[in-house]
Amino acid sequence: MPHSTPLIVSSGTFAPPMPEARPEETGTDEFTLLQGGKAAEQSHPKLRSFLLLRGGRLIFERYYGGAAPETLHDLRSATKSFTAALLGIAHERAGRPDLDASIFAHLQAVWPKDAHPLAREITLRQLLTMTSGSYWKTGRSLGESLLRPFHRSRSWVSFALCLPVVPEDRGTFTYRSTDSHLLSAVLTQWTGEDAFSFAQRELFAPLGIRSAAWSPAREGVSAGHIGLALTSRDLARFGQCCLEGGTFEGRRVLPADWTRQMLSPQTAGYEGFGDYGFQWWAGELAGAPYACAHGHGGQQIYVLPTLDAVAVFTSDSRVSRYKNPRQLMRRFVLPALGGK
Repeated sequence: MPHSTPLIVSSGTFAPPMPEARPEETGTDEFTLLQGGKAAEQSHPKLRSFLLLRGGRLIFERYYGGAAPETLHDLRSATKSFTAALLGIAHERAGRPDLDASIFAHLQAVWPKDAHPLAREITLRQLLTMTSGSYWKTGRSLGESLLRPFHRSRSWVSFALCLPVVPEDRGTFTYRSTDSHLLSAVLTQWTGEDAFSFAQRELFAPLGIRSAAWSPAREGVSAGHIGLALTSRDLARFGQCCLEGGTFEGRRVLPADWTRQMLSPQTAGYEGFGDYGFQWWAGELAGAPYACAHGHGGQQIYVLPTLDAVAVFTSDSRVSRYKNPRQLMRRFVLPALGGK
């Protein structure tokens, strides 16, 4: 197993510069955005930032609750979307292994002796789309009752592979964080390093991301489902890269076909959240196609291809209940992008 990389926490003092424009220069209704900014402050007390890019330029940026451009935000489950992007880069480097083949060949070195017999039938595609069929319990608001036992286990990889695989559930979506962590384990086996180390060189550096943190790697594997922290502007940079099909400032960062699949609906998801791509929610919101990275508390990146826009929300993640920023998208962001 590759050596574990310690957590690197930046000083949190760097806010990357971004090209800016007035909303009206991009055909966006500034008044509606200003209304949205005020509504966010009044109705979403745990919100910490609200940013909007259009045409690759920052046209709206607000911070709340003491946050600032250089603040690092705990992404919670929005980390999953970064894991998928990193796996896409590693998949390309590894010679594009068959996504529909068993994961056993990729995790053989760490495969537990008491893994469930049907775990060998799980494929990479099923992990990417959370359709592995592994036994799991998820509530209406994406609460996972088995997450605490998972986190308390001595080996997260073993815990995930020892879960019973329910044959009739294979191919059906269940929001399941263990699938995401196994993706990080696969990445480590392919690259010989944890996801954070790989990300700093292969994703963060090309995007100009200099302030980042990720929870310490366990068994040499970064958490694939939670643990990443970034600034709001860096979330916007990642979203812009995805919007541009995996390129950023003219440079190819993510494989084009992988990015397309990642952001497109691959399986039916949950009402109120959307369908599911590769660790991204996807669908239509008020008639506009979108892909969304979503984390507990209201950490969100919306990629809106037909509107040439990226919206970012961050919030206090230390909450049990919260208001989904999706309401702000419906009431203000999408109407503003429609212009006057």
